[in-house]
Amino acid sequence: MIDLDIDMRQYDCPFIDTTDDIDIAFSAVQWQLDTDAERLETRLIAKADSRGALEDGLRMLREHPNMTDCYILSKRDNVAEIGTEIEETNAMGTIQRNGGYITGPFQIENGRERWHVGFDADEDEDRTLAELERHNDFSVENRDQFGPSTLFDLLENSESAMQLLEGCRSLTETERETFEVASRNGYYETPRETTLDELADHFDISKTAVSMNLRRSERKVLQAALGALDQMDGEDEL
Repeated sequence: MIDLDIDMRQYDCPFIDTTDDIDIAFSAVQWQLDTDAERLETRLIAKADSRGALEDGLRMLREHPNMTDCYILSKRDNVAEIGTEIEETNAMGTIQRNGGYITGPFQIENGRERWHVGFDADEDEDRTLAELERHNDFSVENRDQFGPSTLFDLLENSESAMQLLEGCRSLTETERETFEVASRNGYYETPRETTLDELADHFDISKTAVSMNLRRSERKVLQAALGALDQMDGEDEL
């Protein structure tokens, strides 16, 4: 299986046009492409910079000529869960027609989309990308090719991976930045290439504050890693 991460700009997509003009972003939660009806039904999270921007974005989305249906499932402040149905875009049709398939949720922001697209064969990939270039602007950000053993391992350990990911997401912005800078500057090397004093100078805070930020980030990541390992051990026993 070939898996591509594609940074995409479609010229017939309601979400692209809306995020071009309004400070709003969309993240797909669920989607279903009806190839016979040439329609895409989605459940998305819409998040804007303000409540006013959210209202403007949803209004623009409803008025787009390629939008068949757009309705609010829930809304709070500047975030809403919405359901939509749009006409099949050129990119969707091109991928489906050439044997490709969407392998993960997509995100739309600032007039661009992040797509995850899969292919079974190199020739399907080459043919699709060549055709996409005619009507869309895109770049392939990452390409992975997996054999059946690797795919089985990924699927079997998906819950462990999610647990580790959630642990990383639990870091505050300060904890994450401190952890990343410390690691990048060699704090965890043997011998250490930087010290707490140097990290304190970098962040312009006390040595104690740096140490506390590191300890909190280390504890969260370690707990997540241990939880993921326990999950893997449980799956191996099944």
